[in-house]
Amino acid sequence: MLNDPLFLIVAFACLAVLVVLMIGIGGFAKGGDFNRKHANRLMRYRIIAQAIAVILILLFVLIRGGIGGH
Repeated sequence: MLNDPLFLIVAFACLAVLVVLMIGIGGFAKGGDFNRKHANRLMRYRIIAQAIAVILILLFVLIRGGIGGH
C-alpha cells in the first residue's frame, strides 16, 4: 500500500485533518486572543479538510475495487 500514490494522498489528507483539529483544540484549551481570532476559521478548515479526506477515501475504495469488486 505504501507504493500506491492514491493511498499516500489519502493518508496525507487524514493527517492534515488531524493537524488542523489539534491546533483548534489546543487553541480552544488555551483560550485567549488566539482562540477568539482563529477558532471559527480553524474549524471551517477542519470541516473542509475532512470533506476532502472522506471523498478521497471513497474514491480510493471505489478505484481499488472495494465496492462490489473482486
